[in-house]
Amino acid sequence: MPTPDRLPDTLALLRQHARPDQLAGMARFGIVGDGRLGLSVPVMRTIARGLGRDHALAQALWDTGIPDARIVASMVAEPARLTARQMDQWVKGFNSWDVCDQACQNAFVRSPLAWRKVALWARRQDEFVRRAAFALLACLATHDKQAPDSAFVDALALVEAAAGDERNFVKKAVNWALRGIGKRNAALREAAMACALRIQQQGSKSARWIAADALRELRSR
Repeated sequence: MPTPDRLPDTLALLRQHARPDQLAGMARFGIVGDGRLGLSVPVMRTIARGLGRDHALAQALWDTGIPDARIVASMVAEPARLTARQMDQWVKGFNSWDVCDQACQNAFVRSPLAWRKVALWARRQDEFVRRAAFALLACLATHDKQAPDSAFVDALALVEAAAGDERNFVKKAVNWALRGIGKRNAALREAAMACALRIQQQGSKSARWIAADALRELRSR
């Protein structure tokens, strides 16, 4: 039965692929975090495939606090076993956009709790918790093939409400979610463009940027 006893060997494997010479360059792009090893995403995916799904190992990797280990944790976690408390614990530990986005793409988007967490996290003020809400919404727009259009139309209200947040990592995720919804189908494209026009009228710098970028992409489709 999988247990956290796999942790030492997994950490040794991660450290074998460390790239300390890449850390300064990564930091310039906001890819930061204490203890970061500098692994590339393709290498982390290869390692995760070799490990297989192991939810206990995922939590053990997360608890190390090492950003690379946390990304691998999101890749080996079993989304159906994620609890609301566990998702909140993970999201509160985000301090880099890549860990946030990888957790959303690899694990959270496949959780039955995903939509509930979008609504909750979108109203939080912590920068990376709020980013997680909209990164997760963007992932749902791409991957949740069963969700009705009405779910995304309702979510546009969250996008509109957060468009005035000037923090870089938040506004980029809000924009990502708006564009993702608009690219889902023709009806949602119209709804997203209408939302973008309303956001444009808010007048803040972030709102103007979010709207202009989304409209530019959606009008070209």
